[in-house]
Amino acid sequence: MLQPKKTKFRRQQKGRMKGNAQRGHELAFGSFGIKTLDSKWITGRQIEAARIAVTRYMQRQGQVWVRIFPDKPITKKPAEVRMGKGKGSPEGFVAPVTPGRILFEIEGVSYDVAKEALRLAAQKLPVTTKFVVRRDYDLTQNS
Repeated sequence: MLQPKKTKFRRQQKGRMKGNAQRGHELAFGSFGIKTLDSKWITGRQIEAARIAVTRYMQRQGQVWVRIFPDKPITKKPAEVRMGKGKGSPEGFVAPVTPGRILFEIEGVSYDVAKEALRLAAQKLPVTTKFVVRRDYDLTQNS
């Protein structure tokens, strides 16, 4: 499960996810990718499940880049605990994403394989996504 090796503070406030992604909204490494259309928290488990789905379908050909990392600690209080008495203990980590953020990128496989692999990844995620192709990618070539 993805999580940071070390954090400066154990607990963090919820924060707000306003507007669209200001960074990480263009393909940087691969020819294909999936871009989120929602604002959501994506857990380390969800990211890992999507990554496994992609690599399984691609049969370990090509390359995969995960462009998000869960570095925000999420706390939870135990069941049936009264109000007050401080903030709960950390339960896991999430990656807050806003619309336009590239989640996964792929290189080294054909268009059809990439599209299906990223579709399978998108099913594992709690956000609606869009398949994106690099602007200078030639659809006529078969890699």
